[in-house]
Amino acid sequence: MRQKFLWMGVCCLVFASGAFATIIQINYDAKFGLFGTVGRLHTTLNKRTKHYELETTVHLSGIAKALLKNHRERHISKGHYERGLMVSDLYQIIQHYSDTVTSKEYRIDHKRKHVIRRYRKWKHGKLVKEQTKTLNFYAKDDLLTLYFNLGKAIQKRGKTYHFKAVGLEKQKGQVRVSVPSATERSTYIKLLGNGAKLYAKALIYQKNFKHKKGDIFLSITADGYVQKAVMKDILLYGDVKIVRR
Repeated sequence: MRQKFLWMGVCCLVFASGAFATIIQINYDAKFGLFGTVGRLHTTLNKRTKHYELETTVHLSGIAKALLKNHRERHISKGHYERGLMVSDLYQIIQHYSDTVTSKEYRIDHKRKHVIRRYRKWKHGKLVKEQTKTLNFYAKDDLLTLYFNLGKAIQKRGKTYHFKAVGLEKQKGQVRVSVPSATERSTYIKLLGNGAKLYAKALIYQKNFKHKKGDIFLSITADGYVQKAVMKDILLYGDVKIVRR
């Protein structure tokens, strides 16, 4: 799950509306300690009356590009709306690095409440591995919709929310999001800056954190999207910051 939350921060809202759809384009820069800018992300959200299509591409830059063998990612989410929130029907992660391409495709059956994952791996253009399995948990969110829904899904200060997101098998999809109380907000403002409509902290578990778990601090503005995110304790190199461009 390395870097998945790193790539999910968002920035710079621009939208154009047509007769049948609204298109939102989002861009951000990711900065990692002394390494400076290590990645850029571009997201396009196509909002229709009942359905959405959400696609994010990630490109590394600088030393990160060299160290991670020109690693690139593409995240695709397709689904529908329920009570104003995006509900994922299909989520796919495509990763490129060196001569290897991997694809994880999740199909979510909401009636039966199960998720089927299809994993494929290619080397030098040849399919070398394919596996299909049913996950041991069900979720309406995926990693993309989780972030895009936060502005509407969490509201009250001093409260903890529990979500599940497809794409986080190692922790059975579980994500805990805490909203600080009024007295706790000063710590978040110092870390993320002023002017946010809402501050939050997400706790996840994975091997790339120094203590096997890590906090992601988020600021959400009035438009409902993340303005800035800070990931704490990544490996031995400190924090990752994601900022709207």
